[in-house]
Amino acid sequence: MRAARLIKMVLLLQSRPSMTAAELARELEVSERTVTRDAQALSEAGVPVYADRGRAGGYRLVGGYRTRLTGLARSEAEALFLSGVPGALREMGLQDAACAARLKVSAALLPSLRDAPDSAAQRFHLDAPAWFREPETPALLPVIAEAVWADRRIRAVYRRPGPEPEGRADEAAGAVERELEPYGLVLKAGVWYLCARVAAGGAFRTYRIDRFDAVGGLDGRFSRDPDFDLPGHWAEQAERFARSILRAEVVVRLSPDGVRRLPHAVDPHSAREGLRSAGRPDAEGWVRVTLPVESEEVAHAQLTALGPQAEVLAPAALRKRFVADAARLAALYGRTEA
Repeated sequence: MRAARLIKMVLLLQSRPSMTAAELARELEVSERTVTRDAQALSEAGVPVYADRGRAGGYRLVGGYRTRLTGLARSEAEALFLSGVPGALREMGLQDAACAARLKVSAALLPSLRDAPDSAAQRFHLDAPAWFREPETPALLPVIAEAVWADRRIRAVYRRPGPEPEGRADEAAGAVERELEPYGLVLKAGVWYLCARVAAGGAFRTYRIDRFDAVGGLDGRFSRDPDFDLPGHWAEQAERFARSILRAEVVVRLSPDGVRRLPHAVDPHSAREGLRSAGRPDAEGWVRVTLPVESEEVAHAQLTALGPQAEVLAPAALRKRFVADAARLAALYGRTEA
């Protein structure tokens, strides 16, 4: 542990003109007293670490010293490509590898380019989770991520509350045990998914990681299918899942403003499909569309957001619900204020 910290300290000092003890302590997650001892150990080992005294002082390398410890390990190189997603790195247990990779790259840059990492960080930041929700890291994510990187088969216990993105509605709800070949991880709106193939040449499926109750490693690695494309697989599964949950239809008449607001009120896939079916505008500029929806209950909640910009035509039961809503609203707002 200390050897890795000393190397990190050298790379930090190599990538910057100088650093205070407080800055080094913060980066290395140790006390300033430990920084002092580590600097002394490096000096005794022949690394020219020089301490400038005074309020503006700090530590720096002298004599143009350059370490050759800049070769990237495999885990560091892989993590480097994910360094724009700090939360995901932390949740997968790759934060330290990414930090070491960035330091090595910074140490290898010309002095005129050493501000490039900070410059990029100030111009781009990815915040993956959705708004108004506290992201939760699945407890088993680091174990699964390690298996993904190592191409190692796993035995997993998976809870099935109902039909999921992998499309196996034929199985009863409850826990199932499977041997899986974990191919890739996807972070969608703050939720982690595993794209895996059922062992022994089975089909590729997608699982929510927070529904794994137990995961254990198996001996031996699996051979990846060279034709597997993770982005393509995810896009296909996401499209299939979006279609699978839209099991009902409603016919709606929309004002021009209702057409504009529709994608913000209903599922995006439902809005796209519905607007493709839109007829020609009538004399008032309203159009008739057929929307695929999850259920009448969900459609009622979603279309309520459009207010008077939408008129439900069918099914009759859903139209009656909106008629009743309108009557209650008229009665509520028709009261004389006290």
